[in-house]
Amino acid sequence: MRTHFSTAQLADPHLKEANDIFRKCVHCGFCISTCPTYILLGDELDSPRGRIYLIKNMLENDKPVAAAVAKHLDRCLSCLSCMTACPSGVDYMHLIDGARVHVEKTLSRPLTERILRSFLALVLPNPAIFRLALIGAHLARPLAGFFPGRLKGIIGISPASVSGPAGVERPQVFPAEATRRKRVALLTGCVQQVLRPAINEATVRLLTRHGCEVVVAKGAGCCGAFVHHLGKERAALAAARANIAAWERAADAGGLDAVVVNASGCGTMVKDYGHMLADDRDWGERAARIASLAKDVSEVMAGLGLNGVTGEARPAVTYQSPCSLQHGQQILGEPKRGCSPAPASKCWRRRKSISAAVPPALTTSCSPISLPGLATAMPSTLRIPAPRSSPPVTSAAWCRSPASPRSPSSIPSSCSTGRPAGQCPWN
Repeated sequence: MRTHFSTAQLADPHLKEANDIFRKCVHCGFCISTCPTYILLGDELDSPRGRIYLIKNMLENDKPVAAAVAKHLDRCLSCLSCMTACPSGVDYMHLIDGARVHVEKTLSRPLTERILRSFLALVLPNPAIFRLALIGAHLARPLAGFFPGRLKGIIGISPASVSGPAGVERPQVFPAEATRRKRVALLTGCVQQVLRPAINEATVRLLTRHGCEVVVAKGAGCCGAFVHHLGKERAALAAARANIAAWERAADAGGLDAVVVNASGCGTMVKDYGHMLADDRDWGERAARIASLAKDVSEVMAGLGLNGVTGEARPAVTYQSPCSLQHGQQILGEPKRGCSPAPASKCWRRRKSISAAVPPALTTSCSPISLPGLATAMPSTLRIPAPRSSPPVTSAAWCRSPASPRSPSSIPSSCSTGRPAGQCPWN
């Protein structure tokens, strides 16, 4: 992609990085068929390629962002499936992150939208406030019809009950059972510990049973991802620095083998601390050191191995691979390997089909691919059928032992992108 940044603009390290990313894009369009917002809306500007053009023009002109442009950027889910599909290695994640910061600084949003965004940025990263807000939302549900716009929707999806603090999130050290094999810090997070506190409890039990001493560091909290995606750069960097300092203190007290994260979006964020603070002379090296220690819990367990679990004790489970795990962190096999070693165990991995309204005859033109190792090419035309009233069809890839009754002949030979099953970016 040709760019037109001036020499003065390229002196800014952030614009220089964006320019390098732009120039990798070859307009191939592989990203389009993997983008959920483009598939649903059928608008080129709601695709990664379209957003890249919008961001390029926005940064080159260095003018306040128009509301119409911000709308398309706001719709991006940051699922990063486009990065998995891109043959040129375009770093879309850092491009859209930087664009959100620019939008937040230059766009004057309507007052109600500014209030809502500030409210969410205050509430969600703070578990105590978030818990109180959920209780208030539940009490207000009978009156939801009187609230305006988005606030009505937020109240409508509030849970019927809210759990109290689990106790695992308090600063403390959980000793390893039997011989200590690792000493790890656990990111307890913010939203997850309120909505699903059992996840942190189960993580502590799993790690301690397999020889890990688990440290919940004082001062560690929200990873900063939520405010980061809102474009609030200062708040995101403050959260990152607080976590880095907390985990450094834990490391000084007894060493750390890993910083364990059990929410994939948070893991993607923590692993990016080194990039976020790369230009900070005081925090750059410290952030890179912590980012190198960050591990998803499945990565840690892949190294430890499951002990004392027989095939008969393993139930059949369904595994949904989060986009931030498979695309953001490129972790594909580790979560499924826990079920594969034992006989008679099986693990579904289902890919949810997009079942929202799709334009009746949305057609995307794609170029054939001829990369080494690919046995088939993508179809020259990818046609998405009109929505039907019947349930959407989902595809599944199996993680199974040889004893699984599923016949190899019934495993799909290709995925929705037209690639062989073994090279499908969704599997």
